Amino acid sequence: MIVNYGSAKWQGGLKDGKGVISTKSGALSDQPYGFNTRFEGKPGTNPEELIGAAHAACFSMALSKILAEAGVTEVTIQTTSKIGLDQEGDGFAIKTAHLSTTITGTGDKAVIEDAARKAEKGCPVSKVLNAEITMEVTVA
Repeated sequence: MIVNYGSAKWQGGLKDGKGVISTKSGALSDQPYGFNTRFEGKPGTNPEELIGAAHAACFSMALSKILAEAGVTEVTIQTTSKIGLDQEGDGFAIKTAHLSTTITGTGDKAVIEDAARKAEKGCPVSKVLNAEITMEVTVA
């Protein structure tokens, strides 16, 4: 089993507190996050942005494998995952993840679209998200 991790340190209350996020690899090291980066658009990151990046990366990798198995070559995949944070009662919940992907490659358009649908459901991050996952595919 492969185990990776991200870590977070938080100090203070919800609105006046500040935190930093890091990853095992060091790709992120003490990146700031807080109420203002999550809800007010200030510089820094937030959990939903990180989940979106992880989802887009995982989906793209899974799709590349499926496309290769289907004989599609010269593949380029550009993916965004929009994570929806909604107010729920006194708190918030992530209820949606919408994948938007543009795929170029040498192969049948229907095969490429089918591969994208398989990757949408099959990538490990899609499986872990307890959210409605939707997607739009553009084959260019």
